[in-house]
Amino acid sequence: MSEKIQTLRDSAGMRWTALLLLALGMFCSYIFMDILSPIKDLMETTRGWDSTSFGRMQGSEVFLNVWVFFLIFAGIILDKMGVRFTAVLSGAVMLIGAIIKWYAVSDAFIGTGLETWFTEHLNWKPIAPWFDILPFAEGMPASAKLAACGFMIFGCGVEMAGITVSRGIVKWFKGREMALAMGSEMALARLGVATCMIFSPFFARLGGNVSVSRSVAFGVVLMCIALIMFVVYFFMDSKLDKQTGEAEEKDDPFKVSDIGKILTNKGFWIVSLLCVLYYSAIFPFQKYAVNMLQCNLTFTEVDPNSFWANESLTIYQYIVMLIVAATAFMSNFMKNKSAKYGLLIVSIAALICYCYMGYMRQSAESVFAVFPLLAVGITPILGNYVDHKGKAASMLVLGSLLLIICHLTFAYVLPLFKGSTAAGFIMAYITILVLGSSFSLVPAALWPSVPKLVDSKIIGSAYALIFWIQNIGLWLFPMLIGMVLDNSNPGVTDPTKYDYTWPMVIFASLGILALLFGLYLKVVDKKKHLGLEEPNIKPEA
Repeated sequence: MSEKIQTLRDSAGMRWTALLLLALGMFCSYIFMDILSPIKDLMETTRGWDSTSFGRMQGSEVFLNVWVFFLIFAGIILDKMGVRFTAVLSGAVMLIGAIIKWYAVSDAFIGTGLETWFTEHLNWKPIAPWFDILPFAEGMPASAKLAACGFMIFGCGVEMAGITVSRGIVKWFKGREMALAMGSEMALARLGVATCMIFSPFFARLGGNVSVSRSVAFGVVLMCIALIMFVVYFFMDSKLDKQTGEAEEKDDPFKVSDIGKILTNKGFWIVSLLCVLYYSAIFPFQKYAVNMLQCNLTFTEVDPNSFWANESLTIYQYIVMLIVAATAFMSNFMKNKSAKYGLLIVSIAALICYCYMGYMRQSAESVFAVFPLLAVGITPILGNYVDHKGKAASMLVLGSLLLIICHLTFAYVLPLFKGSTAAGFIMAYITILVLGSSFSLVPAALWPSVPKLVDSKIIGSAYALIFWIQNIGLWLFPMLIGMVLDNSNPGVTDPTKYDYTWPMVIFASLGILALLFGLYLKVVDKKKHLGLEEPNIKPEA
C-alpha cells in the first residue's frame, strides 16, 4: 500500500500552530477593540466625553463596514486573493487605525490645528430628533471625532480579520475537529477582553498620574504583534499550498450570482438575524459593562498604604487569571481522568482566588474581567460536542435564554444589593460568569453551522454577509445605549451615578428576539434538513 502524502495540515501540531497564530492576532485585536471601555469614566472626566459621544465613537468602529459595505468587499477580496493575503492586509489596516485613535486621545493632539479643524467641522445635525445616531455630531469633542475616524479604519481591519480567520480555520480543519478549532480560537481571542479590562485601567492610572493615551498606546503595541502573527501565518499557509498543490482561493472567480444564492437561503437569514440580535446584546454591553458595575455596586475605599492598593498586584492578578484560563482550557484535552479533574480543581481554586483579589481591590474592571474566563474553559467542550454529537441549534436557544436572564438580573436584581458590598460583588461575579457561558454556547454552535448552509467556494462571501448584518447592530446599539443613558439620567454629572435600568432592558429585549429566532431555526432545520443538529464529524460506516 502506498503511504498517504503528509502535509502541514495532516500534522496536528502544525494545524494547531496555524490556529494559534490566527487566534493570537485576534486576541490582540479584541484587546484594542474595547481598550477604552473600562475607562469610560476617565474619558468623561479627562476628555469631556459624555455618554452620547462615547457611544458614537464606539459605534463608529463598524460604520464603514455597514454603510460603505466594506465587509462585502472584504469577502470579495478574501475569495479572490486568499486567506494569507487578506490576513496581512487586515493586520496592517488595524494598525493604521489604532495609531490614529492613539493620537486622538494623546496630549499631543491638544491645541493643534487638527484639533481646531475637528472642533469646527463634522458638526452634523441629526436626521431627525429621534434618529440622532450619526458617528459625528454637534458638541462632540474633537478628540472623540478623530478617535472615531481611527476606529472606523480599525473596524474595517478587524472585521476583515474575523472573516479571514474563520475561512482559515475551515481551510486547515475541514473534515477534522473544526468546531473545536473555532471554539478554541474564540476562547483565546476573547481572553483579550479580560486582558483589556485588567490592563487598560492599569496603564491609564499608572504611577498615580491619569493618562488615557497610555492605555491606547498599549493597544497599539499589541496591534504590531498581531500583524507579525499574520505575517508568520502567511508563510506557513503558503507552504501548505505548495505541499498540496492546491491553488489559492483567488483562482475561484467571484460572481455576483453567488451572493444571490446566499441571500435566497432561508437558513442563512435566520442564522444572520440570530447573530445580529445576540451579538448586539454582548459587544455593545461590553463597552458599558464596567461603568454599569461602577454605578450598581457599592465600593469601599482601599487604604493607599495597604497591600491591595499596590500597582504590581495587577500583574499577579493577571497571572492568576491566566492560570484559570490555561488549566480550564487544558482540561479539555486530558484523556487521563485524574489529570483532567486535577486541572479543573486548580482552575476553580484559581478563579475563587481571582474573585477574592478583585473584591479586595474594590475594582469594577476586575469584576467584569471574569466574563470570558468560563468561556475559555467550556467553549472547547461545546465545540467538541458539536463536532461529535451535534445539537448546534439547541445550543443557540439555550445561549439566548441565559443572555436574557443575565441582563434582567443586571437591570432589576443587582441594584437591590446596593449598599451591601460583598453580596453585590458575589451577585455580579455569578451573573457575569453565566453570561460568559452563554457567550460560549452561541459562537461554538453558530459559526461551524455556516459551512453547512453554503457552498465552500463562496463561504468567504457568506461569512462577510453575516458579519455585515451583525455590524448593523454593532453600529447602532453602542450609540443608542449612550443616548438612552444620557436621556434617562438628566442632570447626572458623576459617571458613577448613572441608572442603567433602561440600557439593560434593551439588551434583554434583544435576547428575547434571539431566542425566538433560535426556536424558529430549530423548526426550519427539522423541515429543511439543514443538518444543524447533526455532528460535524460523521462516524465511519
